[in-house]
Amino acid sequence: MTIEKSGSTTRRSVLLGGSAAALGGMGDALAQVTRAADTFERQEIIREASGLFGGASQALADIIEKVFREQGRPNAYIAGREASGAVGIGLRYGDGDLVFKRAGRSKIYWQGPSIGFDFGGNASKVFTLVYNARNRQSMYQRFPGVDGSVYVVAGFGMNYQRSGDITLAPIRTGVGLRAGVNVGYLHYSASGSWLPF
Repeated sequence: MTIEKSGSTTRRSVLLGGSAAALGGMGDALAQVTRAADTFERQEIIREASGLFGGASQALADIIEKVFREQGRPNAYIAGREASGAVGIGLRYGDGDLVFKRAGRSKIYWQGPSIGFDFGGNASKVFTLVYNARNRQSMYQRFPGVDGSVYVVAGFGMNYQRSGDITLAPIRTGVGLRAGVNVGYLHYSASGSWLPF
Protein backbone atom coordinates (compact mmCIF):
# COMPACT_ATOMS: atom_id res chain seq x y z
CA MET A 1 0.00 0.00 0.00
CA THR A 2 2.82 2.37 0.93
CA ILE A 3 4.67 1.40 -2.25
CA GLU A 4 1.54 2.08 -4.28
CA LYS A 5 1.18 5.54 -2.71
CA SER A 6 4.87 6.20 -3.24
CA GLY A 7 4.57 5.19 -6.90
CA SER A 8 1.42 7.26 -7.24
CA THR A 9 3.16 10.24 -5.63
CA THR A 10 6.13 9.80 -7.95
CA ARG A 11 3.85 9.61 -11.00
CA ARG A 12 1.96 12.68 -9.79
CA SER A 13 5.26 14.58 -9.26
CA VAL A 14 6.48 13.61 -12.71
CA LEU A 15 3.18 14.65 -14.29
CA LEU A 16 3.12 17.96 -12.41
CA GLY A 17 6.77 18.62 -13.26
CA GLY A 18 6.15 17.83 -16.94
CA SER A 19 3.06 20.05 -16.98
CA ALA A 20 4.98 22.93 -15.41
CA ALA A 21 7.77 22.55 -17.98
CA ALA A 22 5.23 22.47 -20.83
CA LEU A 23 3.50 25.58 -19.47
CA GLY A 24 6.89 27.28 -19.10
CA GLY A 25 7.67 26.47 -22.73
CA MET A 26 4.25 27.78 -23.78
CA GLY A 27 4.95 30.96 -21.81
CA ASP A 28 8.25 31.45 -23.67
CA ALA A 29 6.53 30.85 -27.00
CA LEU A 30 3.75 33.31 -26.07
CA ALA A 31 6.37 35.93 -25.10
CA GLN A 32 8.07 35.48 -28.50
CA VAL A 33 4.74 35.84 -30.32
CA THR A 34 3.97 38.97 -28.29
CA ARG A 35 7.41 40.47 -29.08
CA ALA A 36 6.89 39.69 -32.78
CA ALA A 37 3.45 41.33 -32.67
CA ASP A 38 5.07 44.45 -31.13
CA THR A 39 7.74 44.78 -33.86
CA PHE A 40 7.78 45.62 -37.56
CA GLU A 41 8.75 43.18 -40.27
CA ARG A 42 11.33 44.11 -42.90
CA GLN A 43 8.72 44.47 -45.68
CA GLU A 44 6.58 46.80 -43.55
CA ILE A 45 9.62 49.04 -42.94
CA ILE A 46 10.63 49.02 -46.63
CA ARG A 47 7.05 49.96 -47.61
CA GLU A 48 6.86 52.84 -45.08
CA ALA A 49 10.37 54.16 -45.87
CA SER A 50 9.69 53.96 -49.63
CA GLY A 51 6.52 56.00 -49.09
CA LEU A 52 8.50 58.71 -47.27
CA PHE A 53 11.38 58.82 -49.76
CA GLY A 54 9.10 58.70 -52.81
CA GLY A 55 9.81 55.21 -54.06
CA ALA A 56 11.78 52.08 -53.39
CA SER A 57 15.39 51.72 -54.45
CA GLN A 58 18.02 49.05 -54.06
CA ALA A 59 20.17 51.43 -51.97
CA LEU A 60 17.31 51.95 -49.48
CA ALA A 61 16.58 48.22 -49.32
CA ASP A 62 20.29 47.51 -48.71
CA ILE A 63 20.51 49.99 -45.82
CA ILE A 64 17.36 48.57 -44.20
CA GLU A 65 18.72 45.04 -44.65
CA LYS A 66 21.97 46.07 -42.92
CA VAL A 67 20.11 47.55 -39.94
CA PHE A 68 17.87 44.47 -39.61
CA ARG A 69 20.92 42.21 -39.77
CA GLU A 70 22.70 44.18 -37.03
CA GLN A 71 19.77 45.17 -34.78
CA GLY A 72 16.80 42.91 -35.57
CA ARG A 73 13.18 44.02 -35.85
CA PRO A 74 12.36 47.56 -34.62
CA ASN A 75 9.42 48.20 -32.30
CA ALA A 76 8.87 51.75 -33.65
CA TYR A 77 9.97 54.13 -36.37
CA ILE A 78 10.06 57.87 -37.04
CA ALA A 79 9.17 59.30 -40.46
CA GLY A 80 10.12 62.95 -40.79
CA ARG A 81 12.26 65.71 -42.22
CA GLU A 82 15.15 67.83 -40.98
CA ALA A 83 17.50 70.64 -41.88
CA SER A 84 21.12 70.91 -40.79
CA GLY A 85 24.25 72.85 -41.51
CA ALA A 86 27.81 73.12 -40.24
CA VAL A 87 31.12 74.85 -40.62
CA GLY A 88 33.01 73.10 -37.81
CA ILE A 89 30.07 73.63 -35.44
CA GLY A 90 26.68 72.53 -36.68
CA LEU A 91 23.00 72.46 -35.83
CA ARG A 92 20.25 70.04 -36.79
CA TYR A 93 16.47 70.46 -36.43
CA GLY A 94 13.72 68.04 -37.36
CA ASP A 95 10.19 66.83 -36.80
CA GLY A 96 8.19 63.78 -37.72
CA ASP A 97 5.74 61.09 -36.67
CA LEU A 98 6.76 58.49 -34.09
CA VAL A 99 4.91 55.24 -34.86
CA PHE A 100 4.72 52.27 -32.50
CA LYS A 101 3.34 48.97 -33.77
CA ARG A 102 0.45 48.93 -31.30
CA ALA A 103 0.45 52.37 -29.65
CA GLY A 104 -0.21 54.39 -32.78
CA ARG A 105 1.25 57.66 -34.04
CA SER A 106 2.39 60.84 -32.26
CA LYS A 107 4.39 63.93 -33.21
CA ILE A 108 8.07 64.10 -32.20
CA TYR A 109 10.72 66.81 -32.60
CA TRP A 110 14.52 66.75 -32.42
CA GLN A 111 17.36 69.21 -32.37
CA GLY A 112 21.01 69.16 -31.49
CA PRO A 113 24.51 70.53 -31.96
CA SER A 114 27.53 68.85 -33.50
CA ILE A 115 31.22 69.67 -33.24
CA GLY A 116 33.98 68.31 -35.46
CA PHE A 117 35.55 68.35 -38.88
CA ASP A 118 32.38 68.98 -40.80
CA PHE A 119 31.07 71.39 -43.42
CA GLY A 120 28.04 71.95 -45.63
CA GLY A 121 24.28 72.01 -45.45
CA ASN A 122 21.58 69.42 -45.77
CA ALA A 123 17.78 69.31 -46.12
CA SER A 124 16.72 65.71 -45.57
CA LYS A 125 13.90 63.31 -45.29
CA VAL A 126 14.65 60.98 -42.39
CA PHE A 127 13.36 57.51 -41.60
CA THR A 128 14.55 56.29 -38.20
CA LEU A 129 14.24 52.71 -36.95
CA VAL A 130 13.71 52.58 -33.17
CA TYR A 131 14.78 49.67 -30.96
CA ASN A 132 13.78 48.90 -27.35
CA ALA A 133 11.74 52.05 -26.67
CA ARG A 134 9.05 51.19 -24.11
CA ASN A 135 6.77 54.09 -25.02
CA ARG A 136 6.92 57.59 -26.50
CA GLN A 137 8.01 59.12 -23.16
CA SER A 138 11.15 56.94 -23.19
CA MET A 139 12.14 58.72 -26.43
CA TYR A 140 12.21 62.20 -24.85
CA GLN A 141 15.93 62.39 -24.09
CA ARG A 142 19.35 62.96 -25.66
CA PHE A 143 20.76 60.33 -28.02
CA PRO A 144 24.51 60.66 -28.67
CA GLY A 145 25.96 59.41 -31.91
CA VAL A 146 28.96 59.54 -34.21
CA ASP A 147 28.02 60.61 -37.71
CA GLY A 148 30.71 59.91 -40.30
CA SER A 149 28.56 59.74 -43.41
CA VAL A 150 29.29 61.63 -46.61
CA TYR A 151 26.11 63.20 -47.95
CA VAL A 152 25.71 63.50 -51.72
CA VAL A 153 22.78 64.66 -53.80
CA ALA A 154 20.01 62.06 -53.65
CA GLY A 155 22.30 59.72 -51.66
CA PHE A 156 21.45 57.77 -48.52
CA GLY A 157 23.29 57.89 -45.19
CA MET A 158 22.74 56.02 -41.93
CA ASN A 159 24.29 56.10 -38.46
CA TYR A 160 23.44 54.78 -34.99
CA GLN A 161 22.46 56.78 -31.91
CA ARG A 162 22.21 55.17 -28.48
CA SER A 163 21.03 56.01 -25.00
CA GLY A 164 20.81 53.19 -22.45
CA ASP A 165 19.03 50.23 -24.07
CA ILE A 166 17.41 52.32 -26.83
CA THR A 167 19.07 52.36 -30.25
CA LEU A 168 18.06 54.61 -33.14
CA ALA A 169 19.08 54.10 -36.76
CA PRO A 170 18.27 57.26 -38.78
CA ILE A 171 18.38 56.81 -42.56
CA ARG A 172 18.70 60.12 -44.44
CA THR A 173 18.53 61.35 -47.98
CA GLY A 174 18.28 64.89 -49.25
CA VAL A 175 19.78 67.76 -51.19
CA GLY A 176 23.05 69.53 -50.57
CA LEU A 177 26.47 68.32 -49.51
CA ARG A 178 27.72 67.64 -46.03
CA ALA A 179 30.92 65.73 -45.39
CA GLY A 180 33.14 64.89 -42.48
CA VAL A 181 32.95 63.38 -39.03
CA ASN A 182 31.05 65.10 -36.28
CA VAL A 183 30.30 64.12 -32.72
CA GLY A 184 27.11 65.42 -31.19
CA TYR A 185 23.70 64.35 -30.01
CA LEU A 186 20.06 64.80 -30.88
CA HIS A 187 17.53 65.69 -28.22
CA TYR A 188 14.07 64.26 -28.93
CA SER A 189 11.00 65.91 -27.39
CA ALA A 190 7.22 66.23 -27.56
CA SER A 191 7.42 69.88 -28.68
CA GLY A 192 9.76 71.81 -30.95
CA SER A 193 12.48 74.15 -29.68
CA TRP A 194 14.95 76.51 -31.36
CA LEU A 195 17.51 75.88 -28.60
CA PRO A 196 19.78 73.04 -29.76
CA PHE A 197 20.91 72.12 -26.23
